[in-house]
Amino acid sequence: MPAQQLKDFLDEAAVEYMCLSHPPAFTAQELAHHVKIAGDRVVKTVIIELDGKMAMLVMPATWRIRWDRLSRILDTDFIDLADEKEFKDRFPNCEVGAMPPFGKLFGMSVYCSEAMTEQPELAFAAGSHTESVHMKTSDFLTLVQPMVLNQGFNKPGTKKPAWLAKGRRHPEDLRPSEPTVAGY
Repeated sequence: MPAQQLKDFLDEAAVEYMCLSHPPAFTAQELAHHVKIAGDRVVKTVIIELDGKMAMLVMPATWRIRWDRLSRILDTDFIDLADEKEFKDRFPNCEVGAMPPFGKLFGMSVYCSEAMTEQPELAFAAGSHTESVHMKTSDFLTLVQPMVLNQGFNKPGTKKPAWLAKGRRHPEDLRPSEPTVAGY
């Protein structure tokens, strides 16, 4: 059974959802494997620190965060991965790493990859590494009301830009007052 707080929230909202038990899944990609659905339909919940406040970032299991772009689109200089020690108490009755992506339940804003909104259904950890919830994306979006972002993430198989692959700084990041050396 999912974390009671999540179950109560979903039941009160009168949305259809399904709970599944499965072998332990410690990553969203493992969850996708165990429940036999595409990784693009499994929500990866990442807790970030954004200007000193914790927030949730949700994206497809197979995607990666592009910190530079995420920082730019959120118009902040300070964004980082939150420390598990600092947030584990904010998720009562949830195992660390299995937090459901419902920020309202935990007093957090939710930022969602636009790619998640394009899926018909989603699956996500239900507070446990052995249980997941599956529901319609439209219901998820109605309940969560995330800020949808179209930048800050990389699709699977996306190659690094040449400047990043070689450890260079992005040309936009160079300021006119900085000296430049060929190749940097």
